[in-house]
Amino acid sequence: MALSKRPYKGTRDFFPELKRGQDFLFQKMSQTAHLFGYEPYDGPLLEEVDLYRAKSGEELINDQIYSFIDRGERHVAIRPEMTPTVARMVAQIHREVTRPIRWFTIANLMRYERPQKGRLREHWQFNCDIFGAPEGQGEVEILQVAIALLNNFGANEKHFEIRLNDRKIVDYTFNQLLKIDDEKALKLYKIVDRATKVSKEALDKMIDELGLSDEQRKIFSDYLSLNSFGDLMQFLAGSEVATYLPKFVDQMEELGYLPYLKYDPTIVRGLDYYTGMVFEIFDKHPENRRALCGGGAFADLLKIFDETPLAGVGLGLGDVTLMDFLKVHNLLPSFERPSNDLFVSFQTEEAKIPALKLAKELRSNNLNVITTLEPLKFKKIFPAAEKKGARFVAIFGDKELENNSVQFKNMQTKEQTELSLSDIDKIVEYLK
Repeated sequence: MALSKRPYKGTRDFFPELKRGQDFLFQKMSQTAHLFGYEPYDGPLLEEVDLYRAKSGEELINDQIYSFIDRGERHVAIRPEMTPTVARMVAQIHREVTRPIRWFTIANLMRYERPQKGRLREHWQFNCDIFGAPEGQGEVEILQVAIALLNNFGANEKHFEIRLNDRKIVDYTFNQLLKIDDEKALKLYKIVDRATKVSKEALDKMIDELGLSDEQRKIFSDYLSLNSFGDLMQFLAGSEVATYLPKFVDQMEELGYLPYLKYDPTIVRGLDYYTGMVFEIFDKHPENRRALCGGGAFADLLKIFDETPLAGVGLGLGDVTLMDFLKVHNLLPSFERPSNDLFVSFQTEEAKIPALKLAKELRSNNLNVITTLEPLKFKKIFPAAEKKGARFVAIFGDKELENNSVQFKNMQTKEQTELSLSDIDKIVEYLK
């Protein structure tokens, strides 16, 4: 039986056009992180399963990770996320480096999920994390990074919104207002996380199964109905837990980011390590109303390595959801053709060596030069150059050989210029 030519389910083949698109995303991600002083890092593709079992949540461990027993009888997994890895790495060095620690990565991740729009089994994710920032400032900076990144693609508050919540507020609601035990609270967390993803009938059924009293159901219903930061303050009625989020929102307003922000009581994030503010960035386009980025604050993650707690805040943005977002808002350039500075052609065998020598010289001057590898008829030169995305074409014919020169054509303006091969500096200046 012949082997399939298709990639493994939920993964992609990156042919050159798709790879140019992915490189475009990665370049913007890296540029934005560097603007804020974040340093690149990476970790191993495989980690021990216990790393994820400690804090990543039951759903990921039971249903989503690719795991196996290696030849040394160790239970390992292909990394499904990067936060546990970066926490493990920070645990090694945090006592020796200047704080805050600002790191970013664009990591290849895998989860065993049902492939669907915006979600594949393999994806690349931009992770940006800050450790050891003063209280509240890491959250402000991470959201600035997220907004700046999407702004750098041409998006603004008309295209996306940031939905905020705080795990401390959710814990207060469950523990102090509802007065439920930890087991019920965990189940209620899952219900909150799914509240906007299921029908009202399904939501009511899940709540019924918890056996809440009428008073508890009323409080929980009031919580889910909160629609603004003002609603939240009234609901919390001046409790101590209400003090942090308004300070954060006030600072974001002073920085000009308030139009992006919205309070959403259903944002809790599914991972167990979040302890403070959590957020998800949502696309506003009617054809793509979904989360494209998420993150939050985690105070205790280093404790799983027997280290002193170190506050961290992070975000994760996947390439699949980002590409869908940019496509639906028409914010992508064309990746149909590659980008080259010069297409060098020759029409005779005698002109081949001079043409290849010119290409060699220009590449040493950091110009992207593609050459024909055999004589090309004049009428075929320009269509070939256009397919290769060349800005200029160099033509070597009999006349140019006699004059020790080369004919250049600007593919945009259609202007032609003849330059001497003896003056490489002038040629480089012309092409740049």
